[in-house]
Amino acid sequence: MSDVVERTELLTAGPAEALSGLLGVPMPDAAAGLPLLWHWIYLLDRPAQADLGPDGHPIRNTVPEPPGPGRRRMWAGGRVRNRGNLVLGEIATRRTKVVSVQEKSGRSGKLTFVTVGHQILQGDSIVVDERQDIVYRDAVSTTSPRSEPAADPAEVPLAPGEWRIDVSPTLLFRFSALTYNGHRIHYDRDYAREVEGYPGLLVHGPLQALAMAEAARALGHTGDQVFDYRLQSPLFDHQGMIVATDADDEATTTAVRDATGRQTATGSITAPR
Repeated sequence: MSDVVERTELLTAGPAEALSGLLGVPMPDAAAGLPLLWHWIYLLDRPAQADLGPDGHPIRNTVPEPPGPGRRRMWAGGRVRNRGNLVLGEIATRRTKVVSVQEKSGRSGKLTFVTVGHQILQGDSIVVDERQDIVYRDAVSTTSPRSEPAADPAEVPLAPGEWRIDVSPTLLFRFSALTYNGHRIHYDRDYAREVEGYPGLLVHGPLQALAMAEAARALGHTGDQVFDYRLQSPLFDHQGMIVATDADDEATTTAVRDATGRQTATGSITAPR
């Protein structure tokens, strides 16, 4: 549907070391290659400052380009197939294109659903084959008086095997820096509240997906695998972030919830068919 945009670089150990320290997870063995979704910290777009919009996202010279001025961008989910593991110390190439665009209407107005395809190659082999689902919605006015928030439900204690991640403003800022994500909703609390109408800093969708993939890696998932994930509901920094996994003979399911038990993301890891 669109031209293919390529980016090539040498995969060095530095970003992997940074992500390992950020999440407190094991650094991958150099010979084994990068775990599931760790390609998100490599082959990054680095737009010019002049190409950024008021929300910190690029508005031109990017894939995908926003479908119109002032639209709000949300990462809705995706599907990633790891055919193997990207190897550090070697050159990789990412090929990106827009696969589809659909226009729909929702309660908040016009919605534009964009599917972006990525393929990452080392040598002549496709190692990562990915689809990302992105939604653009109309801006919502924040000028009307806000109602008093309802009392928060009681916290749900950690169950055996659940993993609590401290989503402090510092962690969100560092993840934004590591992924070269300028979207202000993740680190600029005044902007998030006063312009986009959120109650706090938004936890990145990719951070939730990476946490689910890491919870599965702790169970031994490596190599050729398919990861489907959906972001179901916004998660804010003051709400807590807890990750759980469950495995059976067919798939490993994983999910993110807040401290009160509200589910915000789900994922499933299966063998390729």
